[in-house]
Amino acid sequence: MAIEIRRIPYGTPAADVLLDAMDAEMGALYADMRETRDPEISRLVDIALTVHPEEMVAAVGAFNDDELVGHAALRPFEDALEVKRVYVRTDHRGRGISKQLMLELEAIARERGVTSLILQTGDRQNEAIALYQKLGYAPIDRFGAYAPIPFFLCYGKTLDS
Repeated sequence: MAIEIRRIPYGTPAADVLLDAMDAEMGALYADMRETRDPEISRLVDIALTVHPEEMVAAVGAFNDDELVGHAALRPFEDALEVKRVYVRTDHRGRGISKQLMLELEAIARERGVTSLILQTGDRQNEAIALYQKLGYAPIDRFGAYAPIPFFLCYGKTLDS
C-alpha cells in the first residue's frame, strides 16, 4: 500500500474527523493531569491549543488511495512557521507517514522562503519527540502561548535551502 502526500485545504471534513481522533487520543493521554492541575494552567492550555483555521497557511494529508490517514499543517509565528496538528491514524502508524508529512511541511516552508520551523508537543508524546529529534529538531524555549505551560516541549529546526 503506497501512501501519497498531498497538499490539501485546512479544515476539510475528512481532516476534521482525523483531528477529532487526535484530540480524543491526547485527551486520554493527559486525562489524569487535567483532573489535578491548577485551573489557571488548564485555561492557558485551552488557549495555547486553540487553532484558528484562518491562521493556517498550508496543510498536507497522507492518503491511502483516496482515504485520508494522516494530517499536518503550518501557521506563521514571527519569522518562522509553526508545525501544527500532526497526526496519523493509529492503524497506519509505524510506516514512516509522520516523517513524510514533516518533510512535506519543510518543503512548503522552503518554497515560501522560510528558514525555520518550530513546534510544540507534550512531554508524554514519546513517539512524536523521537520523530522530531530524528528529523533534526532541537529543543528550544517554550514560545508564545506555550511559555507558561510546564509540560509542553518546544522544538525548532533551521532549514537548509
